[in-house]
Parts: sequence; structure tokens; C-alpha cells
Amino acid sequence: MVSTTIKFALFSALTLLSLRAVVSVNPIHFQHPLDPLTENEYRIVQKIVLHKYPKVAFHYIGLDDPEKDAILKWESFKPSAITIPRKSFVIAIINGKSHEILIDLRLKSIISDTIYTGNGFPTLSVEEQGVAIQLPFKYPPFVASVKKRGLNISEVVCSTFTMGWFGEEKSTRTARLDCFMKETTVNIYVRPITGITIVVDLGLLKIVEYHDRDVETVPTAENTEYQLSKQSPPFGPKQHSLASHQPQGPGFKINGHSVSWANWKFHIGFDVRAGVIISLASIYDLEKHKSRRVLYKGYISELFVPYQDPGDEFYFKTFFDAGEFGFGLSTVSLIPNRDCPPNAQFIDTFIHSDDGTPIPLKNAVCVFEQYNNIMWRHTETGIPNEFIEESRTEVNLIVRSVVTVGNYDNIIDWEFKASGSIKPAIALSGILEIKGTNIKHKDEIKEDLHGILVSENSIGIYHDHFYIYYLDLDIDGTHNSFEKTSLKTVRITDGSSKRKSYWTTETETAKTESDAKITLGLAPGELAIVNPNKKTAVGNEVGYRLIPAIPAHPLLVEDDYPQIRGAFTNYNVWVTPYNRTEKWAGGLFVDHSRGEDTLAVWTKKNRDIVNKDIVMWHVVGIHHVPAQEDFPIMPLLSTAFELRPTNFFDRNPVLKTLSPRDVVGCPK
Repeated sequence: MVSTTIKFALFSALTLLSLRAVVSVNPIHFQHPLDPLTENEYRIVQKIVLHKYPKVAFHYIGLDDPEKDAILKWESFKPSAITIPRKSFVIAIINGKSHEILIDLRLKSIISDTIYTGNGFPTLSVEEQGVAIQLPFKYPPFVASVKKRGLNISEVVCSTFTMGWFGEEKSTRTARLDCFMKETTVNIYVRPITGITIVVDLGLLKIVEYHDRDVETVPTAENTEYQLSKQSPPFGPKQHSLASHQPQGPGFKINGHSVSWANWKFHIGFDVRAGVIISLASIYDLEKHKSRRVLYKGYISELFVPYQDPGDEFYFKTFFDAGEFGFGLSTVSLIPNRDCPPNAQFIDTFIHSDDGTPIPLKNAVCVFEQYNNIMWRHTETGIPNEFIEESRTEVNLIVRSVVTVGNYDNIIDWEFKASGSIKPAIALSGILEIKGTNIKHKDEIKEDLHGILVSENSIGIYHDHFYIYYLDLDIDGTHNSFEKTSLKTVRITDGSSKRKSYWTTETETAKTESDAKITLGLAPGELAIVNPNKKTAVGNEVGYRLIPAIPAHPLLVEDDYPQIRGAFTNYNVWVTPYNRTEKWAGGLFVDHSRGEDTLAVWTKKNRDIVNKDIVMWHVVGIHHVPAQEDFPIMPLLSTAFELRPTNFFDRNPVLKTLSPRDVVGCPK
């Protein structure tokens, strides 16, 4: 699908919510070693590679991950003491071959240049997709097919769709094209032209396969327009304005890409494949008088979207949005006061074209505080002649981006709580993938539609959204373990109680990767990353618990080709030893991949994960059964999980935190 982008001070409980902040980029800013590539660095990469190869298509240009040990030392001693090499990792197609190129940005030289010989291809570029979608309009058979359907070809638009792998011995870089009608509505995805198969060779940029089968009715444009300017009364339901007012300014600071807010410090990175990356998140412990590391790095490693229609026009629609299209390449500019509230501050970044030219992406990320949740409360009525009522208002910090891959918009939030929790959340909006049909009413259905009739001539196809998060948790240090706690029912048989049963817990430390593969909904009930080397005052191991999203499990059989490629969804939780090269759950080269370089394959090594530097992977899934309310554009459908302190602090870390109204006038 063509991307729409061408596109921390010490914590004081009494002043938590009254901290003033200058939220523009500080002019005295040292480049952080995890900062995304700058415009100048993109140009250095472009110049170096083009000097060696006159004709290059850049499919990925990103920061090569510095060694973790070096980053942690840098974080401790700061830039004056530690120099970290600044490198870029490049995937480029040169003379039809995929090259992996490592570049030293300071020395301005190529460190290594390797030709990839395995299966799979790089992320599709926006530019080649742009060329591909114009090919049908100069292809006589397609022109004839449009004419046969009585359609106006000037009102037709096409879009690219990756093809996956279905057992072929040899794969070439191909994509399918689907076409849609755009007259009288911009909502093209609900008006597909069905019955036509178009395959484009992306290397040759020519149509190499074409079929015209059955003609189905193109769904009507009536009631499909979503632009406000095209709507007519009555409007509703009525909403009243709500203002966000911060007379003392925002309670966070952004210096370059580093953020400090309340008791949190972290770094916001950006990558053309991963999109937003949260790194080096640490929280200040008021009682221990020090910052404590929680998350070394977190991001969405892959998004697997398999559609459930096995017919000729849909079977191949089993998308890997990050690896095939690029979450960063598909990130869109946020709309102030719409996507983000008036009190938000924005961060700009760069992506790149296929010739290596840096492209500015304004308002790629927004950061804002969200008010008026309850942090904690209690009403005490049990003390005679006293009525005690205590409540604290919660203010959270949100880091937001929006990734639009074709028809779907993914709203991606990282929510930080002063209580120590991190709550990643996803919300879906956009347009359903529609299949045209001659059916106008449910009573006409004689066979499985593989979806729901959401409007006349319009089937919303069943599908899944499986996001897999990479979570390199470093709980108070790099050496952690993964604990599984089961809730066990105990029957009382010795007459020691009038009860017949109770439940208790049984905790097991996962020893290897196989021990750590978890299907949620079954035992165990509690999952935590703990530091066995650090204990609280009463002797508990410090840790963070995973409070998972509502579990969704894959329903495809494991030997189905899409599921072989998406085998990282076979479990909801995985734990691996940290490996700098194991970043992408679906593999490095995902387009036409064969499932040979995935999380499921890496974990077959069954490596030791006890008291090691470990990474947790969490699959967040949504089985999407469309409904008429999702048509013609769907309200947000959301899910979230939480990384929550468990015996990390000696007591409630926000016990003394004041609500915003209580800090007004406090001495500074």
C-alpha cells in the first residue's frame, strides 16, 4: 500500500506538576548517540554510496545501533568522557542485488559492503510504488477492462500491495496492484474495482501478469465521504469545547530528543522502519535519591495483518507493515489541536527518498500532558466521628505518533505515569479493506463472504492486526530474569479451616527461551522481569510486571505460508537474551520472505535467560470482525498493555504527590 508520506532534574514530589519547561530544542545541544540521523548525515550516506555506485536505490537508511555497553557508559559519564562511533546501516538495491552497507559517519567511509543472498527483499520504496501505480493507465488490457465495466478511467486510482510467499521455489520483487474509483468521494478504498489481477515487477517496473475475471458491482460513493467540508447538516452528537490551560507552562522539558518529566527521563528516537523508539527510560526514586533504569529500548518491531479471504483477489493480503512498507516511512505529520491537544509540543525528523535525499517530516511526534485521571484515592468512614476523603489527580505524559499504511491509521502512544508505569497503547482508525459484491442485503448471502456486509455491495473482510513490541527492559541494571507466577487453587482437607479452598501463588524462573514462550489466557497468571541481584528493604526482588493487552491468538494453521512468516505471533510473550542484531521479529528482509529469519527461528537455540541481559517481546493482537459502524471510516478501536512496577519501590512512589490545584503558589 502506498505510504501517504512522500513524505530530567531531580524529582520533587511537592513540585511534580509545577515544573516549568522550555520545550523547544535547546540551542546548546550535544548530539545524543541514539539521536536519529540528521539531514547532514543522510547526505553523507548518499554521497558516500553514490561515489562508489553511480546507480543506487536506497531502501533503508538508519542509525546503526551503538554497542549497548558503550551507551550505558556514555549515559553515566556523559559526552565529555565517552566518544561513541556514529554509524549508519544501509540496505540498498544495486544492479538488482540487495546490499548491506555499514558507514562510519565521522570518518565518512564505508566499513563493510555485503551482498545479501538469502530469501526476501528490502522494504518497498515510496518512489517505486509511485511509478508502479501509474503503469496500468498505459496498459491496453487494463484500459479495455475499465471500459468494459463502463467506468471513467480518469476517475481510477491504483495502489500497491505486497504479495507474500506461498511456497514458490523462486521469488522476484513483485507487487500486486488493486484499483479503485475516486469520483465524488476521496474514500477510494471502499470503492474497489474487483475481478482484475495486476502484478508488477518492481525491478523492471513493468506489468508482468494480468487477468480479468468476473465483473462485480463497484460499490456506490453514496454516504462514503468523510471530509468535513463535504458534510451537510444535521451534525452531531454535540460536543462542547474543552480548553487545556497551563499557566506555569508545561511540566516537561525536551532537549534535542531527550525528555524529562516529573520523575522520568527518556530519549525519543526515530527510524524509517520502526518509527518512534523510546530509549533509556529511567525513573527517579525519591527515597533512594537516584535515577533507576527501567527500559533500555522499546519500539514496535513488526505489524502482521493477515486478511481471511482465501480467494484469488485476497489470499495474498498478509501484510507486514513495518518490514514491507516501513513504519517510519509511513509516519504522517500530526495535526495540531486534532491529533494532539493544544498543550502538545512537536518533534520534527527526517526520512529519505530512494535516491537517499533526506525528506523533512514535520510534527512527526507530539509530547503532551494528559490531566484528570485519578492517581489514587480513599474515603474513610470507619473511624468514629471522622470523615476522611483523600484523592490525587493523575497527570500522565503521552508520546504520540500516527502511522498510516494505505487504508489504516495506527495511532501509537507511549504513556508514562509518575507511579512508574509505562503504558504503550494502539488505536486503529481509517478505512476497512472492502471487497466489492453484487449482494445488497444479508438475505442474499448463500456462501461464506469471509467478512461482513457493511453496506450495499461492500464486504468488510475479516482480518487481524498483530503488533509485536520489542522491550529491552533493564530493571535496575542489565542482568534480569523472567518470572512466571501461577495462581494455584488449594483444597483444604485436614479440617484446619471452615473454608474448603483458597488460592496461592507459585513462582518459577524461566531458565531458557522455551520456558519463556507464553500463551496468555492459560497459566501462568503473572509475568514479570525481575532483577535477582537487587532486593527491596523487606527482601523482595525488584521488578516490573507485564499487565498484558486482551490476548489474541493466531487462528491460521502453523504450516500456512503467512503464518510461517508471522510465526512470531504463535505466542503472546517471548524472552530472548539481548542480541544487537535481533531487532526485527519478522526478519531483516521481509518482502517475499519465507520465515527463515524470525523470532520463532532465533528462539530455537533455546538460550539461557537467567540473570542475563534479556529482551521481552509482547504480541498485541486484534481480531477485527468488521461492523457497519466501521463504515465508511471507523472510530478508534484501541488496545493497550502496561509495564507496572512490582516491588520496584519500597512503597507507593506517588504518596506525597500533590494534585495540580494544590501546587499553585507553592514556593519554588
